[in-house]
Amino acid sequence: MAAASDFVQVAPSVFIWQAYDPAVKADLFSSAIVTADGIFLIDPIPMKNAPFAQLREEGLIAGIVVTNFNHRRAFAKFAEQFAVPIFARHGTFPDETPRQFRRVVDGEKICDELYVIGIEGAGPGEIVLYHGAADGTLIIGDALINFEPYGFTFLPRKYCSNEKEMQRSLRKLLTYKTERMLFAHGPPILSAAKRKLEQLLDKL
Repeated sequence: MAAASDFVQVAPSVFIWQAYDPAVKADLFSSAIVTADGIFLIDPIPMKNAPFAQLREEGLIAGIVVTNFNHRRAFAKFAEQFAVPIFARHGTFPDETPRQFRRVVDGEKICDELYVIGIEGAGPGEIVLYHGAADGTLIIGDALINFEPYGFTFLPRKYCSNEKEMQRSLRKLLTYKTERMLFAHGPPILSAAKRKLEQLLDKL
């Protein structure tokens, strides 16, 4: 796939970039969270040198986060380039475990500012990340999507291991103060994200 040509700051310490992947016929989105421990790249896709150099001005690359089995994308390239850990849940790498792999579990912190929320019933290894600064940001793997023709909704049933279990598991997200929600598939929700999630879950 083509490398992203720019990135966008959507909140203090929160950045996203995107590029079209002809293999899946859709835009893929990636995120970066700047913390006191460095920058964590989440489900990263390639980025051109100039914008990536701008992102690196925010700090050192501290780690790569892979939110599920289907989002391995360019993780290996970034991890090798910067010799940083790869944080993911069990099931994300069923065949060959990367040398820098750091297993995470529900409720764990990757650093003081980045929390792991395990989501059951979606794809293998599914996690959501929470960054509490600036009224809170949730970074979603696949369990929630936000692109046409679906809009903001749940991962379609055919991609779930257990749709009902996933929907129940997503209710954990309501315990977090959340202004924004970022997606691996679709543009972010930049205001009132928690209210919109409540409305979606109330439809069940």
